Amino acid sequence: MDFVGSAIGATIGIGLSVAVAPAVLYALGFTKAGITVGSVAARMMSLAARANGGGVAAESLVAIAQSLGAAGVPTAVKAALSAIGAVIGGAVTALL
Repeated sequence: MDFVGSAIGATIGIGLSVAVAPAVLYALGFTKAGITVGSVAARMMSLAARANGGGVAAESLVAIAQSLGAAGVPTAVKAALSAIGAVIGGAVTALL
């Protein structure tokens, strides 16, 4: 495939990776207002708290996801996701 096709695939990969991460966090229940009642995030938090004797460990997946959901995805993470998305998008386009 030519360069233009790969560039289009990379651009789509970048856009999806940056847009999808915050959307997935929100859909799971990790929001700016906190964890949504009855959500997957609430269940994850409950299981993490039980496993840790009543508290959620500061460096657990639940704590990190809640931090990203509340504060937003940092620029460095968006840049990394963009690079990964570009590589995957370019590779998929090359295979087509």
